[in-house]
Amino acid sequence: MRLILRVLLRVAAVVLMAGALAWYAERRLDRAAEAKSFSDVGKVPAVDVAMVLGTAPIGPEGGPNRYFVYRLDAAAAHYKAGKVKYFIVSGHRDGGYDEPTAMRAGLVERGVPEEAIYRDFGGDRTFDSVVRARRLYGQTQLIIVSQRFHLSRALFLAAHEGIEAWGFEARDVDAPYSIFTELRRYPSALRAYWDVWNGMRAEEVGKPVAIGVDRPD
Repeated sequence: MRLILRVLLRVAAVVLMAGALAWYAERRLDRAAEAKSFSDVGKVPAVDVAMVLGTAPIGPEGGPNRYFVYRLDAAAAHYKAGKVKYFIVSGHRDGGYDEPTAMRAGLVERGVPEEAIYRDFGGDRTFDSVVRARRLYGQTQLIIVSQRFHLSRALFLAAHEGIEAWGFEARDVDAPYSIFTELRRYPSALRAYWDVWNGMRAEEVGKPVAIGVDRPD
């Protein structure tokens, strides 16, 4: 019985330490992102390209995912304000699940011309999206569009990939709707640090694409 108790106490200690470390990592990323994050389109620097980070188009309740809707609303506002000329919509595709194509359709519905939208199907996670923006699409300056909790690690990764990036904070979602996403930010922050410490290695990104020269697929 005492052995079981000691094992349980050690497991609990490890879990608490990991949780504290993840919380600290997320807080540190969030503080670092403050100077580069905006919620007012008028304050965002004008650059050629913005990247919209992917999320599922359908939410957990079966209707439109509000994270998805708010990111596209924010991205389209940049185009209408003349802040950007092109978009990279980066996300996951697996069979019938296709975030980049859904994002492109949503931007077109909001008045962005299809020829201004480049679909990146290799953005399985934030790390991949950022690395591919630099190594596949050749971007050294970039606006990244997502919710604030997501932008903090995206901007951190972008800085370590040699991209001068600014974040635009899309409207956030009420906590009861997003509890899983709220909690996931903490281990994701730790993983962002791991990716940087591990040398930002990624699989072959493919043939380079010149935005504004090569036609979107």
